[in-house]
Amino acid sequence: MCYNVLCDKYATRQLYGYCPSWALNWEYRRKAIIDEIRHYSADIISLQEVETDQFYNFFLPELKRDGYNGIFSPKSRARTMPSEQDRKHVDGCAIFYRTSKFTLIKEHLVEFNQLAIANAEGSDDMLNRVMTKDNIGLTALLETKEGCFENGVPSSENVRQPILVTTAHIHWDPEFCDVKLVQTMMLMAELKSIIEDLSISLRPGSSQIDVNSIPLIFCGDLNSLPESGVIEYLTTGKIPTTHEDFKEMAYADTVRKLSSSDSKDVLTHNFRLSMTYGENVMGFTNYTYDFKGVIDYILYSTDFMTPLGILGPLDRQWFKENKVVGAPHPHIPSDHFALLTELELKPFLPRTSVANNRR
Repeated sequence: MCYNVLCDKYATRQLYGYCPSWALNWEYRRKAIIDEIRHYSADIISLQEVETDQFYNFFLPELKRDGYNGIFSPKSRARTMPSEQDRKHVDGCAIFYRTSKFTLIKEHLVEFNQLAIANAEGSDDMLNRVMTKDNIGLTALLETKEGCFENGVPSSENVRQPILVTTAHIHWDPEFCDVKLVQTMMLMAELKSIIEDLSISLRPGSSQIDVNSIPLIFCGDLNSLPESGVIEYLTTGKIPTTHEDFKEMAYADTVRKLSSSDSKDVLTHNFRLSMTYGENVMGFTNYTYDFKGVIDYILYSTDFMTPLGILGPLDRQWFKENKVVGAPHPHIPSDHFALLTELELKPFLPRTSVANNRR
């Protein structure tokens, strides 16, 4: 499940004047949100726009009652805030997993502003445009348990298999499509590094490391339309350095080190990913008065997973009959809709448990 829950701080009448104040109230919306999460009962849940206080005092205790555990990180600005009162209202990303099916092995925070500093090499555009945005990605390395297998438990050496789950909330502003693309490239480079480190610990001395050797589930509010450079890069594994989304900014030298190839003209990653929601399945995942479009996604490793089904869109006729011009709405608790996918994990080759190889 992938769901931007619209944090309380952003749910104002100034932004959502078409929604009654009582339906914007967090106490009202949170009940509908948690009811929806419980109704779909996903094994893995990724949430965006979760306020720090909401995670620790609402989502985590509520979902622990239902057999989940979770990890969370706020946006980078939280680290620079002197007041705890201010920090608890900073939103971020969360990943929850069903403890009867998965064990958390490791978590990894991706701070795009810190990566921008590390990769800037004097680029003003990297420092002035990317570094100033405090969006994050969050990754959980999970390991399967026996409860994960519904059609018969595999042999003992195959029960404990790794799955890498990542979620991200990419920068929102349409005028910064270059930042969105650079942040996405940074995230894919970090995922590559995580898998390489894991592969070395599992197979010491191995000379060849394949980023597709471990299944990846990628969920997020990418604030990017299906025809954007972000989605082109994720799904095709490549993008030209001259792509219009770079806006002719001077990124070429700085982003080339994030690429998996040595080409000067094309930037690549080696993950083989596909979207669980095919083209034109959802007319929108974000539905406000001013904007309606697909900006939320679930992608998966095609080498290891097969999608069995998805949660489809709400009936457009319902919106017309009820004169719903935008969300939130008394019957829709966020301005985003939850994405839900059922994935089948393909059989693995025998391997050693991740937990036994942690350094």
